[in-house]
Amino acid sequence: MTEIHGDCAAGFEPVRAAFEENFAGHGEIGAAFSVTRHGEAVVDLWAGWADPDRTTPWRADTLTNVWSTTKGMTALCAHHLADTGALDVDAPVAKYWPEFAAAGKQDIPVRWLLSHRSGVTGIGVERPVKVEELYDWDHITGLLAAQPPLFEPGTASGYHALSFGFLVGEVIRRVSGQDVRAYFAEHIAGPLDADFRIGLDSDDDLARCSTLVEPVLSDEMKTALTQAFANAGPVALAALANPRVQGRDANDPAWRRAILPALNGHGTARAIATVYGAVASGRLLSAEALATAREGQGREADVVGGLGNELALGFYLGSEERGFGPNPRAFGHDGLGGSSGGADPESGIAFGYTMNRMGPLMRDDPRKMALVNATFASPALA
Repeated sequence: MTEIHGDCAAGFEPVRAAFEENFAGHGEIGAAFSVTRHGEAVVDLWAGWADPDRTTPWRADTLTNVWSTTKGMTALCAHHLADTGALDVDAPVAKYWPEFAAAGKQDIPVRWLLSHRSGVTGIGVERPVKVEELYDWDHITGLLAAQPPLFEPGTASGYHALSFGFLVGEVIRRVSGQDVRAYFAEHIAGPLDADFRIGLDSDDDLARCSTLVEPVLSDEMKTALTQAFANAGPVALAALANPRVQGRDANDPAWRRAILPALNGHGTARAIATVYGAVASGRLLSAEALATAREGQGREADVVGGLGNELALGFYLGSEERGFGPNPRAFGHDGLGGSSGGADPESGIAFGYTMNRMGPLMRDDPRKMALVNATFASPALA
């Protein structure tokens, strides 16, 4: 049996049981799960190992690359700026970033970046990009500014897997004068004492990182993935294959130190729950700003991944999948392989989940869903 560390308040015992079962029955190596209720911690659990060789125990302060769970944190920076009046999400991106007007993009509003509707799903494959190029902010934002939309803006959602962070992040930089790492640290993480960073900048933080383990795919999954890439059109290839990022890339110190606001947030489950808890309880955004952030853009099938979803502005809504609890208006963001953060303001619940053994799904990993479902099934919420 894996030794479980941390605290679980009375009435949330099903959460601890689900967390234990993720290790006993679902192959968890190292993980953490935290829940806040009305901004107060009620669950804070961690267990297992920070490395696949099982030599370094997972600790309360173990940092993990959480992939697209980072997108929610980046979106919060934009909404925080909008809450101050400095950013208008309905204004054209080009108002703040004039170079973005190139190639017919002059009328695309900021909200279409946040809702993956700009058509700029990535850089077209006619200009191949290497993973290492992602570490050069000005280079990538310059390429994206020159990139024509790959579908008609505003007509569909096409997941901006990599480009989201650069697009929204450059707007944040142009408006605030700070890069996303600095803005998030000063205005979000710092005031909340949340141990989350968008790109690491110290050796001490690098030493606290868990090692990600790539998902094990069945032969059937491998065949399906190969066929999907072979059949993918320009919209999906730009989003997912230029460059095609691998799980192991996130273990590279150069990746960890870069500013990749769609991909390389590093944090603890406690920090993710703390941030979403502050949003849900009204400590971070005004009621008006939160309503804007949760504003559904209509349910549709994403033209990149083909998944049905309902996006808000920078977040997924729980919608029919109930990915963040039983409330379809609950919101949050998952990361490739399993990590997640979300909130249900109506119940006052917020949560964060981190792990180092990646699963094969882009969202709603079974381990995360077991923990979320157990949270909302807990007697404390009856």
